[in-house]
Amino acid sequence: MKNFTLRNAGSVIREYLLITIGLFIYVAAWTTFLVPNHLVGGGVTGISTLIFYATGFPISVSFLAFNVVLIIVGLKTIGWKFGIKTIYGVIMTSIAFQVMPKVIPMDLIQVMALDNGKLISSLLGAAIAGFGVGTVISQGGSTGGTDILAQIIGKYRNISPGRIMMSCDLVIIGSSFFVSQEPTIGLKLAVVLYGYLIIGMSSYAVDTVLSGAKRSIQYFIFSHKYQEIADRISTDLHRGVTVISSQGWYTRSEQKVLLVIVRRTESKAIAKIVKEIDKEAFISMGSVTGVYGAGFEVLKT
Repeated sequence: MKNFTLRNAGSVIREYLLITIGLFIYVAAWTTFLVPNHLVGGGVTGISTLIFYATGFPISVSFLAFNVVLIIVGLKTIGWKFGIKTIYGVIMTSIAFQVMPKVIPMDLIQVMALDNGKLISSLLGAAIAGFGVGTVISQGGSTGGTDILAQIIGKYRNISPGRIMMSCDLVIIGSSFFVSQEPTIGLKLAVVLYGYLIIGMSSYAVDTVLSGAKRSIQYFIFSHKYQEIADRISTDLHRGVTVISSQGWYTRSEQKVLLVIVRRTESKAIAKIVKEIDKEAFISMGSVTGVYGAGFEVLKT
């Protein structure tokens, strides 16, 4: 029981550590690439940057204020559905927006963002921000904002959360046309187009991180020493093993096949175990996504 508790505590600490790192990466991308070039993305962060461009009001304060309002409304309408990790994410993101502008050197921003122009900054900023958000989401976290709004609206209207969030992003970025300080209509329109590029690129980066985080390896192991291999996998890797009865069609002989699903990081350990026990074993492996259950992802409805 003690080991189980310590294991749970370690897992929770790891999750919150990765969420924190992801949030700071997300904010660093905005602080380094997007904000210095007066670019706008989606969500509450996009609204906060619009306010900052127009009034100079700190992004951290407006970001926190909007999310506090959404969280209060959310508590009254949908309860704690959005989870404690969302509240943690909102608080840490606000802190990060307060800290990162003081930490990131101006000469780095000049070389990495301003000197490369808006197009390169849009691509780099969106990719890095998407990587950060993907890391947060992979651990069950969130930056709040339109995520909460989508859940609130979804309670009363039969509209998918993705459509609500996309609609919000389109309106937010479109509004940058009227807030942009660019001197001509063409340049103002370019800022809007860059904004749409940002949400597209960041969404792609998020999907890439999530698909990679959830990707596992499925093994079929054919060996007459299947019992020894199964014992080693269970003992050394603490992974479940399924024994399947099969028949070779050519030899007409009965045999046992091991079915094992592990994380990508554990695939080399599986190969090592099989090689040590039976060098003549036949192995089939394939990449799978969306593995749910004990030791893998939690199935969410």
